[in-house]
Amino acid sequence: MTSRWPIRRPTEHAALRAVCRSARPIPSVPALMAALVDAVDRRDLEGACLASHRVVRAASPQAVSTD
Repeated sequence: MTSRWPIRRPTEHAALRAVCRSARPIPSVPALMAALVDAVDRRDLEGACLASHRVVRAASPQAVSTD
């Protein structure tokens, strides 16, 4: 028996490609901070990590459109 790692999941790759192509608005910093506080209260480490990264991304000067 031969094992393959990682197991190919074509639908997962298609979904990731579609997300990378779509332009989605970044939520407001207060909403993201509320999500971060909620994740910390629930002891959700992955959620806290994701929310904190999104807070930093939303607060960065590149995220603010000046056109």
